[in-house]
Amino acid sequence: MLALRSRCLLSPFSRRVYSTVSPESSLEIRDVLQGRVKDAMRTKNVSASTTLRSILAEINAADKAANKPVPSSNIMSILRKASAQRHDAATQYTQADRPDLAEKELAEASLLEQFLPPLLSSVEIDKNIQDILNSLSHTSGDDPRKAMGKIFKEFYNRVDRSLVDAELVKIRVNLALIEKM
Repeated sequence: MLALRSRCLLSPFSRRVYSTVSPESSLEIRDVLQGRVKDAMRTKNVSASTTLRSILAEINAADKAANKPVPSSNIMSILRKASAQRHDAATQYTQADRPDLAEKELAEASLLEQFLPPLLSSVEIDKNIQDILNSLSHTSGDDPRKAMGKIFKEFYNRVDRSLVDAELVKIRVNLALIEKM
Protein backbone atom coordinates (compact mmCIF):
# COMPACT_ATOMS: atom_id res chain seq x y z
CA MET A 1 0.00 0.00 0.00
CA LEU A 2 2.83 2.39 0.85
CA ALA A 3 4.55 1.59 -2.45
CA LEU A 4 1.35 2.31 -4.34
CA ARG A 5 0.86 5.58 -2.52
CA SER A 6 4.46 6.72 -3.14
CA ARG A 7 4.15 5.75 -6.78
CA CYS A 8 1.08 7.97 -7.14
CA LEU A 9 2.84 10.86 -5.44
CA LEU A 10 5.86 10.62 -7.72
CA SER A 11 3.96 10.12 -10.93
CA PRO A 12 5.76 11.32 -14.05
CA PHE A 13 2.58 13.16 -14.98
CA SER A 14 2.45 15.31 -11.86
CA ARG A 15 2.82 19.05 -12.30
CA ARG A 16 5.54 21.07 -10.71
CA VAL A 17 3.98 23.59 -8.41
CA TYR A 18 7.15 25.59 -7.89
CA SER A 19 7.87 26.39 -11.55
CA THR A 20 9.23 29.88 -12.13
CA VAL A 21 8.04 30.05 -15.73
CA SER A 22 4.60 31.49 -16.24
CA PRO A 23 2.37 29.08 -18.15
CA GLU A 24 1.03 31.97 -20.24
CA SER A 25 4.48 33.12 -21.37
CA SER A 26 4.99 30.28 -23.83
CA LEU A 27 1.46 30.16 -25.17
CA GLU A 28 0.24 32.12 -28.10
CA ILE A 29 -2.30 34.83 -27.27
CA ARG A 30 -5.01 32.83 -29.04
CA ASP A 31 -4.48 29.90 -26.67
CA VAL A 32 -4.52 32.23 -23.68
CA LEU A 33 -7.83 33.73 -24.83
CA GLN A 34 -9.36 30.30 -25.32
CA GLY A 35 -8.21 29.24 -21.88
CA ARG A 36 -9.70 32.36 -20.30
CA VAL A 37 -13.02 31.68 -22.08
CA LYS A 38 -13.09 28.20 -20.58
CA ASP A 39 -12.28 29.59 -17.14
CA ALA A 40 -15.01 32.21 -17.45
CA MET A 41 -17.51 29.58 -18.49
CA ARG A 42 -16.53 27.34 -15.56
CA THR A 43 -17.01 30.20 -13.10
CA LYS A 44 -20.22 31.24 -14.87
CA ASN A 45 -18.89 34.74 -15.57
CA VAL A 46 -21.28 35.58 -18.40
CA SER A 47 -19.90 39.01 -19.28
CA ALA A 48 -16.29 37.80 -19.50
CA SER A 49 -17.16 34.71 -21.52
CA THR A 50 -19.33 36.71 -23.92
CA THR A 51 -16.68 39.37 -24.41
CA LEU A 52 -13.88 36.89 -24.98
CA ARG A 53 -16.00 34.74 -27.28
CA SER A 54 -16.78 37.78 -29.42
CA ILE A 55 -13.06 38.51 -29.69
CA LEU A 56 -12.33 34.92 -30.67
CA ALA A 57 -15.07 35.20 -33.31
CA GLU A 58 -13.35 38.28 -34.75
CA ILE A 59 -10.03 36.43 -34.75
CA ASN A 60 -11.59 33.44 -36.52
CA ALA A 61 -13.14 35.78 -39.11
CA ALA A 62 -9.70 37.29 -39.71
CA ASP A 63 -8.28 33.76 -40.08
CA LYS A 64 -10.89 32.91 -42.69
CA ALA A 65 -10.32 36.16 -44.57
CA ALA A 66 -6.57 35.51 -44.70
CA ASN A 67 -7.00 31.76 -45.42
CA LYS A 68 -4.45 31.08 -42.68
CA PRO A 69 -4.08 31.79 -38.97
CA VAL A 70 -3.30 35.44 -38.37
CA PRO A 71 -0.13 36.24 -36.39
CA SER A 72 -0.16 37.47 -32.81
CA SER A 73 0.49 41.05 -33.87
CA ASN A 74 -2.80 41.07 -35.81
CA ILE A 75 -4.58 39.56 -32.83
CA MET A 76 -3.20 42.38 -30.69
CA SER A 77 -4.52 44.95 -33.14
CA ILE A 78 -7.94 43.24 -33.06
CA LEU A 79 -7.86 43.46 -29.27
CA ARG A 80 -6.85 47.15 -29.36
CA LYS A 81 -9.61 47.93 -31.83
CA ALA A 82 -12.22 46.13 -29.72
CA SER A 83 -11.04 47.92 -26.60
CA ALA A 84 -11.23 51.29 -28.35
CA GLN A 85 -14.73 50.49 -29.60
CA ARG A 86 -15.84 49.71 -26.07
CA HIS A 87 -14.35 52.95 -24.75
CA ASP A 88 -16.16 54.89 -27.49
CA ALA A 89 -19.42 53.12 -26.66
CA ALA A 90 -18.95 53.92 -22.98
CA THR A 91 -18.47 57.59 -23.85
CA GLN A 92 -21.65 57.59 -25.91
CA TYR A 93 -23.60 55.83 -23.15
CA THR A 94 -22.35 58.37 -20.64
CA GLN A 95 -23.48 61.22 -22.88
CA ALA A 96 -26.87 59.53 -23.27
CA ASP A 97 -27.18 59.33 -19.45
CA ARG A 98 -26.89 55.53 -19.35
CA PRO A 99 -24.20 54.92 -16.70
CA ASP A 100 -25.18 51.27 -16.29
CA LEU A 101 -24.35 50.47 -19.91
CA ALA A 102 -21.24 52.65 -19.82
CA GLU A 103 -19.98 50.74 -16.79
CA LYS A 104 -20.55 47.44 -18.60
CA GLU A 105 -18.58 48.64 -21.65
CA LEU A 106 -15.71 49.90 -19.48
CA ALA A 107 -15.57 46.55 -17.66
CA GLU A 108 -15.31 44.77 -21.01
CA ALA A 109 -12.60 47.18 -22.17
CA SER A 110 -10.57 46.62 -19.01
CA LEU A 111 -10.90 42.86 -19.50
CA LEU A 112 -9.51 43.15 -23.03
CA GLU A 113 -6.70 45.46 -21.94
CA GLN A 114 -5.38 42.70 -19.67
CA PHE A 115 -4.17 40.89 -22.80
CA LEU A 116 -2.48 43.89 -24.39
CA PRO A 117 1.17 44.80 -23.96
CA PRO A 118 1.83 48.45 -23.12
CA LEU A 119 2.28 50.80 -26.04
CA LEU A 120 5.65 52.41 -26.71
CA SER A 121 5.95 55.89 -25.29
CA SER A 122 6.41 58.92 -27.52
CA VAL A 123 10.00 59.21 -26.26
CA GLU A 124 10.82 55.70 -27.50
CA ILE A 125 9.05 56.39 -30.80
CA ASP A 126 11.02 59.64 -31.20
CA LYS A 127 14.30 57.86 -30.50
CA ASN A 128 13.62 55.27 -33.21
CA ILE A 129 12.52 57.94 -35.68
CA GLN A 130 15.66 60.04 -35.03
CA ASP A 131 17.87 56.96 -35.53
CA ILE A 132 16.12 56.27 -38.82
CA LEU A 133 16.36 59.89 -39.96
CA ASN A 134 20.08 59.96 -39.16
CA SER A 135 20.70 56.74 -41.09
CA LEU A 136 18.64 57.95 -44.06
CA SER A 137 20.35 61.35 -44.18
CA HIS A 138 23.72 59.60 -44.54
CA THR A 139 22.53 57.34 -47.33
CA SER A 140 20.49 59.75 -49.40
CA GLY A 141 20.59 63.46 -49.98
CA ASP A 142 16.86 63.62 -50.78
CA ASP A 143 14.39 65.89 -49.08
CA PRO A 144 13.28 64.11 -45.87
CA ARG A 145 9.62 64.51 -46.90
CA LYS A 146 10.23 62.42 -50.02
CA ALA A 147 11.65 59.67 -47.87
CA MET A 148 8.56 59.37 -45.63
CA GLY A 149 7.67 55.96 -47.06
CA LYS A 150 11.19 54.73 -46.32
CA ILE A 151 10.95 56.10 -42.79
CA PHE A 152 7.70 54.27 -42.08
CA LYS A 153 9.01 51.07 -43.67
CA GLU A 154 12.19 51.14 -41.61
CA PHE A 155 10.29 52.07 -38.44
CA TYR A 156 7.91 49.14 -38.74
CA ASN A 157 10.81 46.82 -39.54
CA ARG A 158 12.30 47.78 -36.18
CA VAL A 159 9.10 47.96 -34.12
CA ASP A 160 6.13 45.59 -34.03
CA ARG A 161 2.94 47.30 -35.21
CA SER A 162 0.98 46.02 -32.24
CA LEU A 163 3.23 47.95 -29.85
CA VAL A 164 2.57 51.42 -31.26
CA ASP A 165 -0.34 53.68 -32.02
CA ALA A 166 -0.17 54.30 -35.78
CA GLU A 167 -1.61 57.81 -35.51
CA LEU A 168 0.96 58.77 -32.89
CA VAL A 169 3.77 57.46 -35.12
CA LYS A 170 2.47 59.50 -38.05
CA ILE A 171 2.31 62.66 -35.93
CA ARG A 172 5.78 62.08 -34.49
CA VAL A 173 7.30 61.47 -37.95
CA ASN A 174 5.75 64.68 -39.26
CA LEU A 175 7.10 66.61 -36.26
CA ALA A 176 10.54 65.11 -36.70
CA LEU A 177 10.56 66.04 -40.39
CA ILE A 178 9.52 69.59 -39.62
CA GLU A 179 12.32 69.92 -37.06
CA LYS A 180 14.79 68.46 -39.53
CA MET A 181 13.96 71.10 -42.12
